[in-house]
Amino acid sequence: MTGTFLSPISPEESFTKLHTVTDFGYNANVFSGKEEQMIQVAEYLENSGFLPKNFVKSEVNWFYEHLGIDDFYFALESVETIANHIMALYGAKILAFTKNENVFDIDLVKESDDSSVYIHSSPPGVSIVNGNQCEKLIDEKYLDTSDTDAYRVESYRSQSSRTETVSHLRSYFVTKCQFNSPHPTQEQAKDIYEVADQNFLKKATEHTRNVYEHVMRHVLQRTGPVIKMYDVEGTREHRLIIGYRQRSTLGFFSAMSDLYHYYDLYSSRKYVEQFSNGVTIMGLYLNPLPNTKSIPIEVSIYQVMKETSLLYCLPRNPLQQFFMTNKLSVQETAYGYVCWIFSQHFLNRLGKEYLSLTETLDITNPLHEEVLAKIKKRLRQETFTREYILDIIKQFPDLIRLLYTHFAKIHYVNQLEATLKPTLSYQRLKRMEDLSEDELLKKIKQMTSNHHERLVFEAFLTFNKHVLKTNFYQSTKVALSFRIDPSFLPQIEYPNSLYGMFLVVGSEFRGFHLRFQDVARGGIRIIHSRNREAYSINLRTLFDENYALAATQERKNKDIPEGGSKGTILLDINQQDKALAAFEKYVDSILDLLITGRTLGIKEPLVDLMNKPEILFFGPDEGTAEFMDWASNHARRRNASFWKAFTTGKSTSLGGIPHDRYGMTTRSVHQYVLGIYREFGLNEEECTKLQTGGPDGDLGSNEIKISKDKTIAIVDGSGVLYDIAGIDRIELNRLATARVMINQFNVTKLSSQGFRVLVDDENIRLPNGEMVENGFQFRNVFHTHPLAQATVFVPCGGRPESVGLDNVHTLLEGENGPLFKYIVEGANLFFTQEARLRLEKAGVVMFKDASANKGGVTSSSLEVLAALAFNDAEFEEHMCVKEGKAAPVFYDAYVKEVQDIIERNARLEFEALWREQKKTGTAISILSDELSNAIVQLNEQLQNTSLWDNQHLRNAVLKQAFPKLLLEKLGMETLLDRVPENYVKAIFGATLASQFVYKYGPHPDNFAFFEFMRENYE
Repeated sequence: MTGTFLSPISPEESFTKLHTVTDFGYNANVFSGKEEQMIQVAEYLENSGFLPKNFVKSEVNWFYEHLGIDDFYFALESVETIANHIMALYGAKILAFTKNENVFDIDLVKESDDSSVYIHSSPPGVSIVNGNQCEKLIDEKYLDTSDTDAYRVESYRSQSSRTETVSHLRSYFVTKCQFNSPHPTQEQAKDIYEVADQNFLKKATEHTRNVYEHVMRHVLQRTGPVIKMYDVEGTREHRLIIGYRQRSTLGFFSAMSDLYHYYDLYSSRKYVEQFSNGVTIMGLYLNPLPNTKSIPIEVSIYQVMKETSLLYCLPRNPLQQFFMTNKLSVQETAYGYVCWIFSQHFLNRLGKEYLSLTETLDITNPLHEEVLAKIKKRLRQETFTREYILDIIKQFPDLIRLLYTHFAKIHYVNQLEATLKPTLSYQRLKRMEDLSEDELLKKIKQMTSNHHERLVFEAFLTFNKHVLKTNFYQSTKVALSFRIDPSFLPQIEYPNSLYGMFLVVGSEFRGFHLRFQDVARGGIRIIHSRNREAYSINLRTLFDENYALAATQERKNKDIPEGGSKGTILLDINQQDKALAAFEKYVDSILDLLITGRTLGIKEPLVDLMNKPEILFFGPDEGTAEFMDWASNHARRRNASFWKAFTTGKSTSLGGIPHDRYGMTTRSVHQYVLGIYREFGLNEEECTKLQTGGPDGDLGSNEIKISKDKTIAIVDGSGVLYDIAGIDRIELNRLATARVMINQFNVTKLSSQGFRVLVDDENIRLPNGEMVENGFQFRNVFHTHPLAQATVFVPCGGRPESVGLDNVHTLLEGENGPLFKYIVEGANLFFTQEARLRLEKAGVVMFKDASANKGGVTSSSLEVLAALAFNDAEFEEHMCVKEGKAAPVFYDAYVKEVQDIIERNARLEFEALWREQKKTGTAISILSDELSNAIVQLNEQLQNTSLWDNQHLRNAVLKQAFPKLLLEKLGMETLLDRVPENYVKAIFGATLASQFVYKYGPHPDNFAFFEFMRENYE
């Protein structure tokens, strides 16, 4: 949401405000034509002949007067439908009589496009089969759907059936919304009379309209739910109102019924109202069940309110059966679900044999390292599947409860203990057995029956011991986030220690954020899955892929003050279209743990075992480039002091330097391509090229625009485009400018030897006679196909480890030797290290991702530096491009300086690698890591030496390090005053370290640094 920023909502405002009102919310439904309709229904039944005529009047009267069906039903339905329902009930009576049953169930359904009615027997406070299935159906068919139509729901419970043969009835009326302003303006979006359904406006009282408008406006300001409660004067009834973004959660309507039933409550009425501005508001009228005096209703209601957001985050999970059967609370099932996810990724399942193997093999040997990695994946996949872990967890609900208690007694904050009454959660915790870690380990051994079961629940305990803070108990969260101490990770598998780790779990996704230093930078990546098999693979490799990407980023960030980090968001297999919703929840839930103090927008207090503030810096990556604006604005809405620097790659109106618009990543990658051409005396126009990652992507589109080569093949998400004569450059530029895939390519521009095979194509014959049976498979392996042979290969996209030990030989078996003479790895982790070394050994000149793909992070770092250096007013003046106006002079000049710095750093590293390779004969892929590690290690050392205290030296280094334009605009003194000292120290160390290592290599002699300092800084 952009534009005007409304005042922040306090925790009290966003969570609950208690009121006592005499207003019942909605005007009662009264159907004035009810008597006339009864006569028409009786006539219809008499004419049908299915009911004995002497029974018609009594059956009609029984249906209308004794079942307690709300008048809305009779106003909505036709004479024919009502008559059919009466006949169905008469048949049910006869069936019950033949079975000697005194009571029979009612289950009436009438569905149409504009309205649907469901009526069924429903004892108060019980999630019976019909009711549960009916509400799930309403969720799936009307509330969770992505269709353009919106539906409102009214539901009523009969006070009494007034008959011994039928229990209480529950009625649901679903009607299509009619809005006054279906597509409201920003101003109209705040006016309930513009955005509400017309029937709602007629039926709701003035008080309800005012309350709903208040809630609606708050929902528009935030990502999570807004919850309010009112007690109705003169009754024990309480009115719970929940507002949230439409379709931001799934199955919520039915899940809420399970929640209040768990706390011995039932609803007399409930409503779901939709608004054309994208807001949903649910109203529940809750009452205590008879004979439940042991728990005050106020305590039960408060507990429902506390757990509503938890249910909003995870309305459905595989442990829900324990909640529905009162074996576990919603908090316990959510905790069990999160620990199931944690166990899938971190269960120590490799065993002693794997450790013995690692000790036997030389893990510094890339061949051994890759073999071990493949063994590790196989062991994890085949030993403990996610289904097997879940089966184990389901066997021990009592263990889940014990381990949850251990977790809760650390992180639960009982906010009502000093004011109203302790919550039910707190009371339960007081009653639960408080076990130490050692005692829990003994319990786990006693209650489980084998080693596998013990391992699973020991993983739960590992989770408990390493969670440093969580938003689990915040009442307005949108996803669950956990800041975890990563020290539990086995060093044998993860040799480089992480500094920080976040686990985020939402209804649409799961995700991680990993970083190797306190001040670190990296992008957030959305991971899609084409099918269930792909999802299963992505699930198994998610953490390892995230770790590898962050480690690559750590080596890549050698020229900038920030260390390496990366975030990943894996979309659930059934939520592949929810990338934006998942990203928003991921960001908001992490902000819950970054923002401290109410004045800075935290929702509620939380337990912080770190006791130290921290800031993350997010950047764009696959699938998130368009979301950076939202994240920056959202951090601003939540009053985060670091909002200007929180995200990079955002739009120019927010002071961002978009990587794709200015080709920042490509400028680094292409310098390596140009360096190869320069060293080998090649003419770019005569060189052929294969490119993975198409014209729709950042790196792919800019590589097309900036290059002059003869591109013979492009592989992207839609398929393969090939032309041995060279793909038409004008048409390629058109696609790159429009940022669309090669499925939009005009195939008439291809030569007779050209072709395009899309992923959904089958049985396509190529010009050379080859038959392609499956376009998806052809796309995935085309970079290993003989037709792909080219002078240079530039991967600009593709999945990690697309070339590894299993298929690298295919790149070495071209008609004239290796398929490619030169490779510049633009896409992260496209090759495994062993594959790189095999290619280099065969004579291929190759530059890896950590060296080539560093332009984007350099741009992001300099974007953040400007955000830290300028105050808000200066930042608005010099870095923000106003809509419809030319960019500020400073902005244009600063972007150009950033581009120059990127190209300069790329040339320096290329020349250093080339020089070292010629001097030592060491593979460039190894030198790249050695160079990166040498700079990172020297950077850390320099920041902790007395060199920083030498003011003359410090200023001399920083004068070279700070962009000239910032120095000219603000001056050294202002920069040092505004930019945090730890950040400036990192700039100082990174500048000195990179200058030295680029000149003297990763293994300088003992006097080299002395000579370097004397030559440059005396």
